[in-house]
Amino acid sequence: MALLLRPGAALQRLFSSSPALFPTMGLLQKILIPVLGLVLAFCFYSSRENFKPEMLKGKRVIVTGASTGIGEQMAYHLARMGAHVLVTARTEAKLQQVVERCRALGASSARLVSGSMEDMATTRQLVEVAEAELGGLDMLILNHVGKSYFNYFDGDVGHVQKLLNINFLSYVAMTVSALPMLKRSGGSIVVVSSMAGKVGFPFTVPYSATKFALDGFFSSLRQEFSIQSVNVSITLCILGFIDTENAMRAAADVLLMSPAPKEECALEIIKGGTLRQREVYYRYASTKLPLLLRDWAAELLDLLVRQRYRPERLRAA
Repeated sequence: MALLLRPGAALQRLFSSSPALFPTMGLLQKILIPVLGLVLAFCFYSSRENFKPEMLKGKRVIVTGASTGIGEQMAYHLARMGAHVLVTARTEAKLQQVVERCRALGASSARLVSGSMEDMATTRQLVEVAEAELGGLDMLILNHVGKSYFNYFDGDVGHVQKLLNINFLSYVAMTVSALPMLKRSGGSIVVVSSMAGKVGFPFTVPYSATKFALDGFFSSLRQEFSIQSVNVSITLCILGFIDTENAMRAAADVLLMSPAPKEECALEIIKGGTLRQREVYYRYASTKLPLLLRDWAAELLDLLVRQRYRPERLRAA
């Protein structure tokens, strides 16, 4: 009978009805996933072009959401590589500290534009500064996110709309504004997204909706660029649990997994964008491999996802 079920349901029944053969669901992760990981990692790394830091020397780069977390670390990596760095975020005081450190680390130049990405005027101002003061743009790194909650969906449609404006529509507006410069330079668009934009995760409903929107928009735009022979690459970055201050504060007590370091994550994003990769998965084993289950064992993947959470530790709304 199990063979007549959908693949995911059949696997679930197999796991639950055959304890002697499959003592725990963790066996899948301990045996099957590592084997698949070795195969995929071999294919992935054997075909990669070598990244060299000097590839970024003199490049003109915008990094949004750069006052803290991954964005801040990307700014520092780019500075060490000798790029011209233009950073933006809401808090000018924090941005000024980032700019000062970028200059100390060896950036060809470092500038800031403060403002909320909820205001589309900020997106235009950023592009105008890049045009006027840098003479163009080689890489646009879209990394900013609006503040949301980590809990059960509360039904607040207004919050979803606000988050879509910040996490999605401002990305579209920035891309539209920067595209003429990126076409002239044969540049790159780097979109920082999440596993929550590939798989439905609990407790991040509004956030997840915005990340799915990014995947749809930029994947479709990539197709149109290819058809039109537009020499602008689009790299979508699929991130797992990273040890940023916001993520740790929201989810560290609830998630049964260790966070990955933001410094390494930032470097992998820059590498992927520079090498014009289609997608970056970080960390690879915890992001790319679960997606293998998505199409042929969706119910099993959902179960594995739920087992990573301790909902009893959610903070009271």
